[in-house]
Amino acid sequence: MGTPLGSGDAFAAQEIARRAGPHSPKAERLLAQLESASLSFLMEAHSGLSAKIAEEAGFSGIWASGLSISTALGVRDNNELSWTQVLDTVELMADATSIPILLDGDTGYGNFNNFRRLVLKLRQRGIAGVCIEDKIFPKSNSFVGERQPLADIQEFCGKIRAGRDMVGSHELVIVARIEALISGFGMAEALKRAEAYRAAGADAILIHSKKRTADEIFTFAKEWARRCPLVIVPTTYYDTPTENYERAGISLVIWANHNLRASINAMRATSRRIMADRALTGVEHEIAALKDVFHIAGNDELSEAERKYLPTWSSDIPKDKLAAPGHFPKRPARSRMPEKNGMRSGWKRLKSGEDSR
Repeated sequence: MGTPLGSGDAFAAQEIARRAGPHSPKAERLLAQLESASLSFLMEAHSGLSAKIAEEAGFSGIWASGLSISTALGVRDNNELSWTQVLDTVELMADATSIPILLDGDTGYGNFNNFRRLVLKLRQRGIAGVCIEDKIFPKSNSFVGERQPLADIQEFCGKIRAGRDMVGSHELVIVARIEALISGFGMAEALKRAEAYRAAGADAILIHSKKRTADEIFTFAKEWARRCPLVIVPTTYYDTPTENYERAGISLVIWANHNLRASINAMRATSRRIMADRALTGVEHEIAALKDVFHIAGNDELSEAERKYLPTWSSDIPKDKLAAPGHFPKRPARSRMPEKNGMRSGWKRLKSGEDSR
């Protein structure tokens, strides 16, 4: 559970326990995937719908991508969304699915204090884990620009410890993402940071690269020697054979933005076709059927719940006395307001011009 609280912090310890609650089954499942001897995979999602699709495809976990959530909501991946907007989105994703979600938590949305509040809120909403990167708030996407500045190692370690003191590994998994390679600071710096973050309480290390090949990832993995679970994001080195990751001792692979990118192409093609044709015939058989929309939204469950919970009318009530579903009986007409002291009749005369002088 990280650094234990001192004897003078008994009230704080009680408050932490009260807010955090019991162990999270989803966090424990994500932790088991990280610690498994076999390679595991997370699929990107950015909404309740895309999360359902990832689970439907058979994935055992979801990567709630900051880039994808931001883009889907029409803003840049530069902390332009507030952390509560992100929290609302991943809560809907968690409600829509039964598999663990690892949130791309950027830099933790501020300093250690912001991060420890974040982890409590994620725990309350059933999110399995959070990944934070060692860059400066507000962040920029790692694939934009060169040599982005990194956070101070001790400051980032303090952030990890603060989060770990709020929640244990079986309540919320914390993954530390290292940007030293992708920012051009070299292998020695990446390994130094990884060891510091592991010692601070991170459950796993995510090593990031934007090289076209996975060579530096494999070099890091060899030097790291499985000190704790290792996570990768092969967005740019996508044609590396997957079995090579397993041989290298990597625990978890994140397919990080592919549902978003697939949806952009599909929506563009559909919109352009309809605009050009001024008709729907060219696309109708290429898009999801409406019954599929209702199925993935869970309308069948609602129909069953209505049969279970809505009242059935008693047979001794004549049918013509019952309101149709969704309609209400007409209210009786209101009685006329009695005239008082001639006020109503006076108003009528004024309107008709009888009292005009």
